[in-house]
Amino acid sequence: MQRLYDFLRRHPTGVDAFWALVLLGISGVSALSMAETQYRDPTPWVIPVIVGYSVVITLRRRMTEKMLLLAAALGVLQLVCDVEQQPANFAMLVIIYTAAADGAKWASRFALVGGLAAAPLAQLRWPEEEVGALGGILVTLFTVVPFALAWVLGDSIRTRRAYLAQLEERAARLEKEREAQAKVAVAAERARIARELHDVVAHNVSVMVVQADGAAYVLDAAPDQAKQALATISGTGRQALAEMRRLLGVLRTGEPEESGEYVPQPDVEQLNELIEQVRGAGLPVDFKVEGTPRPLPSGVELTAYRIVQEALTNTRKHGGENAGASVRLVYFDDGLGLLVEDDGKGAPHELYEDGGADGRGHGLIGMRERVGMVGGTLDAGPRPGGGFRISALLPLKPAH
Repeated sequence: MQRLYDFLRRHPTGVDAFWALVLLGISGVSALSMAETQYRDPTPWVIPVIVGYSVVITLRRRMTEKMLLLAAALGVLQLVCDVEQQPANFAMLVIIYTAAADGAKWASRFALVGGLAAAPLAQLRWPEEEVGALGGILVTLFTVVPFALAWVLGDSIRTRRAYLAQLEERAARLEKEREAQAKVAVAAERARIARELHDVVAHNVSVMVVQADGAAYVLDAAPDQAKQALATISGTGRQALAEMRRLLGVLRTGEPEESGEYVPQPDVEQLNELIEQVRGAGLPVDFKVEGTPRPLPSGVELTAYRIVQEALTNTRKHGGENAGASVRLVYFDDGLGLLVEDDGKGAPHELYEDGGADGRGHGLIGMRERVGMVGGTLDAGPRPGGGFRISALLPLKPAH
């Protein structure tokens, strides 16, 4: 049964042709019956009119506007040539419905006007002799109703189709917007994880390299210091692995870490441990906190930690021998200030100008992105008299 229904939907013209043949047969039999009961030969225009209406039914969906005009012409022909109303006139109701549902706007209006005029014109051309004037008016009103209903039904179908098309278009647009938002979210998450990986790898590996070089240098002369350096390398490596395990866990699940296996996000309170680790790697750091410490938003705390971490990593990379650094953490009423300075030779110019023309400088790019995400400001560059300075102001209100 479903196959038959699908076949009929794929061949609408064939279905219309079938009903046109049925209407042609009924109208032919009716014309012959009327001729016999009225004892007069039918007008020669009966057959062309009946055939014409059958063509209207057959092609109503393929050529709606043309079939509407053909139906109107056949109606005029009936009036002029005195072809009385036939069952074939049912095609007028069908083409009015089709024009209202599928035709152009002008065709829909034309069908409405023509349908409302058809019944009064037929009553004038073939009046009912048995009824009076009032009866004729009632008959006319009664015969107008089917034409009006056919048009209203077709127009309702047109409105429903337009509404469904609008819903489908809106659903498709929303789906595209959701896909675009998902892509943006994925890109932002990848950028965040890339910054995290860079910060973790760059900092911890640089500490491990410095400690390894120191251990190799004092291995024979001071075995205890070498052991201490190796212990620092081991601890730093474990910390790096724990951080990377946490980030890879986020990549695998796409959800915030819940297992105790992953380390928590670093915050401002862990700056002391970070600076002690850097000092243990051989870089003197002066650390001071100004203002009254208080809990901060997690995004601000993580940003502050990563800025200090990256700044000290850059000092170890580019400051040269005998370089020292200072870190100032200032609590304001409406924000958190950071100032990291060193007295080394400073980073090459291309590493902080326009993100690094040589493809490097990702640490400073990551700093700017982090600060921008919390609505803060960052200034990085050489300081007067030598060395490098990084200053940042992180507001406590979220960025809009």
